[in-house]
Amino acid sequence: MKGKYLLIGLSLYGIAFYTSTSIHSHQQKTVVIEDAGKLLPTKMKEVKSTQSTEELQNWVRKEKTISIAGMQHSQGGHTVYPNGTLLDMKSYNKILDFNPKEKTITVQSGVTWADIQKKINPYGLSIQVMQSQNIFTVGGALSVNVHGRDIRYGSLIDTVDSFRLLKPDGEIISVSRDENSEYFSYVIGGYGLFGIILDVTLQLAEDELYEQRISTMNYKAYEEHFKNNVQNDEKVKMHLARLSVAPKTFLKEMYVTDYVFADDQKKLTRYSKLNEEEKVALPKFMLGMSRYSDWGKDVFWETQKKHFQNSNGSYQSRNNVMRSDSTFMEYENANRTEVLQEYFVPVDEFASYIDDLRKVLEKEDLNLLNITIRYVEHDEDAVLSYAKDDMFALVLLINQGRSEKEIRKTEKIIQKMIDVTIDHDGSYYLPYYSYPTKKQLKQAYPRIDEFFQKKRELDPDERFKNLFYEVYAQ
Repeated sequence: MKGKYLLIGLSLYGIAFYTSTSIHSHQQKTVVIEDAGKLLPTKMKEVKSTQSTEELQNWVRKEKTISIAGMQHSQGGHTVYPNGTLLDMKSYNKILDFNPKEKTITVQSGVTWADIQKKINPYGLSIQVMQSQNIFTVGGALSVNVHGRDIRYGSLIDTVDSFRLLKPDGEIISVSRDENSEYFSYVIGGYGLFGIILDVTLQLAEDELYEQRISTMNYKAYEEHFKNNVQNDEKVKMHLARLSVAPKTFLKEMYVTDYVFADDQKKLTRYSKLNEEEKVALPKFMLGMSRYSDWGKDVFWETQKKHFQNSNGSYQSRNNVMRSDSTFMEYENANRTEVLQEYFVPVDEFASYIDDLRKVLEKEDLNLLNITIRYVEHDEDAVLSYAKDDMFALVLLINQGRSEKEIRKTEKIIQKMIDVTIDHDGSYYLPYYSYPTKKQLKQAYPRIDEFFQKKRELDPDERFKNLFYEVYAQ
């Protein structure tokens, strides 16, 4: 009898141990995910990562709800969905083909721009369009249809030859302007809602030597400077400007950097070695001061301006211009975070837009740290195009609290700024926190209903979902 009871006891212990282990295993899979904005912590079922295309296909066929992530610098829940499965694509990162003669490269979607630069730089080639930093994955960049400092190529969609897409039903198709073309303008700038971009073939450019031309000016002179000295000067290849957020010169003073094709391209070999990480202690300290005082903002602006003025006439390769360091902007605070907003306004509207924007911001309590300005040529290839005209793109860095009260306060201010932007025939960029109203979304993106309708048509079971879709499409 004792042996019988011992056997029953061991069996019950085994069942209990198995049950507790299974629960523990399930709990280990359930994770809270945050994107770069840190305002949308989301409990997800699990995170999966693989280097296998077949495994991705199996997961797509089996999982009920999937979100897709690269570096997760989108800040509006574009890479998360409650209780869904997160596919982390960073390890899906092989360079599949490189043809220096044809100036093309084919890469998996987890490859970063830095990976591509290391591959192509020895061949005297460069990327045509990418963000202002090279840390991002190609798949993520395609999903938000990025633009950058280059003013001659437009948006990223212009540089894409083709890509392969893993559809919601598990089928893999090739997509280009000629093959399965209905997907092309929806997937690029489609925020991961139509399937998984497996790999992409991109057109490349020649690496070139640029001379930096630095100008300081009042904001009212910027339109004329751009039209006469940048847009109509074919030697200017890249362009970047900053608008003061310092109290003494708030939204009035600017400095502008034009990257001009150097007369002596033979010097390129002296500058073609890829820059490594720069020293960031001083700019990080200065930015830190600007977060907490008006005095700090004034000092940081003057320091930045002098630094860039001192680089007037210096040389950089195209690849190194596209390797700018953003590590000094890294920020950790338990109660606060930093979010981005990006507004697009027609070139001819710039000065009047800044005047109206200033009227709003001078009345509001918004901790605005930086405004960077780039240029995007008119381009409506993507269904959700932000460049309905030749546009200036203003990228705003905002420091804000994480509490619900702080979120609502920021929301009201941003909605006012978006109203001003729309009043000037502008639009805003979609990868950021869902502060805009549905009405503002429709005003800025007239084809948004068509976009969501096509998503439901091509993904009827809504296998690919994220919080952006949840907020605006439901």
